[in-house]
Amino acid sequence: MKTAVVTDSTAYIPKEMRDRLHIHMMPLNVIFSNEAYREEIDITADEFYEEVKRQEKLPTTSQPPIGKFVEKFEELQKEYDDVISIHLSSGISGTYQGAVSAGEMVEGIRVHAFDSEISCMVQGFYVIEAAKMALDGKGAEEIMGRLEEMKPSVKAYFMADDLSHLQRGGRLSSAQALIGSLLQVKPVLHFVDKVIVPFEKIRTRKKAMKRIADLLGEDAASGEKYKAVIIHAKRESEAKDWKAELEARFPNVEFDISYFGPVIGTHLGEGSMGMGWYKI
Repeated sequence: MKTAVVTDSTAYIPKEMRDRLHIHMMPLNVIFSNEAYREEIDITADEFYEEVKRQEKLPTTSQPPIGKFVEKFEELQKEYDDVISIHLSSGISGTYQGAVSAGEMVEGIRVHAFDSEISCMVQGFYVIEAAKMALDGKGAEEIMGRLEEMKPSVKAYFMADDLSHLQRGGRLSSAQALIGSLLQVKPVLHFVDKVIVPFEKIRTRKKAMKRIADLLGEDAASGEKYKAVIIHAKRESEAKDWKAELEARFPNVEFDISYFGPVIGTHLGEGSMGMGWYKI
């Protein structure tokens, strides 16, 4: 019984890793004016942030068409019995529902859609775990069981550097954005019930990042092993510095660095930083 693993581009798993672990990726789109770009295929994160500076209006984003999911599942049906399809939170995108609907339209392969209830490389944690298990010959039910087992320990917090993106994208009211900008507030955000909500309002970038690190510290204090990822929006050197500092502070946590790509970057803006983790 062979199991394929599918995810979407917002997991931001490097292509080399996707190829090595046989992960199939469905791209979301970022749209400047009337020009659509498939993220991770037609446009890189760096190209995206440069283009945002050139454009007057913020881009919009769109999920993969259901027809693309149907095509992918029909292609996989020739070689696989099951598909685990892992997607960004259904509270911020219809991508997960698209996978569910497409799965019902394709015969000859069982599609198990999984709502990560989160996004970015924290979503990628589930994908990588599923892909490794699939390569080890584990069945779909066992893999889905493991993903559900991971969920309670998965956490992520992120800081939006420029509130105008959240406000223009409809994720924050104009009044909140104005007050936040005047006070230099860097809101720390997180996912609750599949949607992005404020966790705490913090006055400066440095304090916001310290607060996120302290939240990791609360979990890591148990001494158990954790895997964590630092996520940045075009702030690679800052992410590397933060990683070195955190590695010294938390020897029982394994750290990686990832990024906010075009689709998520549309809503958070350049300069945003975040971190996610789970118990291994």
